[in-house]
Amino acid sequence: MSSRDLAAIALAELRRESQDIYNRIHSIAEDAEFVKQVHQHFRDLPLLPNMRCGAWYVDPDINASQHAYFKSTDGHTNNWSFNLRRPNLHILPLIAQHRGLILVDSTRAGKRMPDALSKTIPIWCSVINRALLLKCRPSSFDGWDTAIYTPPGVVSVQERHQIEKKLDEWAAELAASFYEIPGLQRPLRPVWITPATSTYPDLSSDALSFHPVVCLSASKQVADGLERRTAGFTYIQGSGDDHELWSMGLTPTVFWRNRDQILKETRSALPDLVHTLSSCSDMSRDRGTGELGLTPIDHVAGLISLCSTSTLRSAIPSMATSDMAVTWNANTIEPSRLLCITIPEGKRGQHHFLRTVLPQSVPFIERHLISGTKVCIACDSGSDTSVGVGVTALALFFREDGSFHPQDDGQSNLSKGILNTRLQWIISSYPTANPSRTTLKRMNDFLLSPLSGGSRTRKDADNGKGG
Repeated sequence: MSSRDLAAIALAELRRESQDIYNRIHSIAEDAEFVKQVHQHFRDLPLLPNMRCGAWYVDPDINASQHAYFKSTDGHTNNWSFNLRRPNLHILPLIAQHRGLILVDSTRAGKRMPDALSKTIPIWCSVINRALLLKCRPSSFDGWDTAIYTPPGVVSVQERHQIEKKLDEWAAELAASFYEIPGLQRPLRPVWITPATSTYPDLSSDALSFHPVVCLSASKQVADGLERRTAGFTYIQGSGDDHELWSMGLTPTVFWRNRDQILKETRSALPDLVHTLSSCSDMSRDRGTGELGLTPIDHVAGLISLCSTSTLRSAIPSMATSDMAVTWNANTIEPSRLLCITIPEGKRGQHHFLRTVLPQSVPFIERHLISGTKVCIACDSGSDTSVGVGVTALALFFREDGSFHPQDDGQSNLSKGILNTRLQWIISSYPTANPSRTTLKRMNDFLLSPLSGGSRTRKDADNGKGG
């Protein structure tokens, strides 16, 4: 057998081990113990998972019942960004109340920590500090620290300087946005802890001039990302990452709910147990780890609400009998009060959103808003399709001050800037909102393209053609 064949066999074995659910689950359990240890050391600081990966490592019993969503791609080299679609402003009151917090994430082989912890969160802290200075400028902000801090040995001085040049621009965009930035007594500053940290920093609040945002990287950095354990499994760095590739339908919620049973199962029997537990679980609810309940959009006085389909099912009995809802793939809900639209999987579903979902939803929403009825919009995740439809309705039927104002010809002055502001209305009330790029692109096509404008769809509906 040639050396090339041997190398291929070795690589296949590594790949098999890295995708093995038994190895993954036991690696996660090991890392979760480290997270619990750090939390015990900093008991006064709330513990939040950075979605989605971080949810695997945080026991719901010690979770602060909120979540954050800092994407590593916003910290990738030459792609740095403060993303107004992910402002994470909802965690600032928690930071102010507890004078800091801990954010949990992990990364795969080759890094000590994910870019979300090493760059995205440092960018976020500095931009928040600068935007507060722009919006408030009180005398108490004298000496307010706006510098960006990055982990030594992880982010080069050159890269930090490149990021620094963009911070004022991002801060100005945040300060000029619709968002209200909750106040802070002290500026934010990131602090990093990994399994390699030998001494924890002193974060006693009286000794600090800042609110610490502890960036906790849960996984150990090991050679090639794998390390065999005497306990009978192979440790895999960053096991919670990309769980669709290995989890067999298991979610963080189902894992933590059945943790002891799962960890006691043998390697050979584990897949069957996972399949049974996942099949018995309400998957739409589990996908929405950290999701909010039925949430009214404050800026339009609650005339539009958003949630997941599972939340809507439980909310239907308590909704006013006159209230209406738009939802997808939820035919078990009473149809007389709903517009239910089934969306195909994959690319067909993307086109379906533009050609069917929006053309059917828009006239339905308008008709019921005109009649004085509140409308709830729901999708499986509660964060994607429903948000796209919500932004469309807000853009077409509401003035800048949030007042309801349908127009026969639609809002003819629509622009991407207006659509971004409407999305900010939603995120301010509903931080779970996380529409995909595809959803936003289809929404823009529907509202801004001269060939598929929302106003024409509404006229067609009025003429009996819009179904």
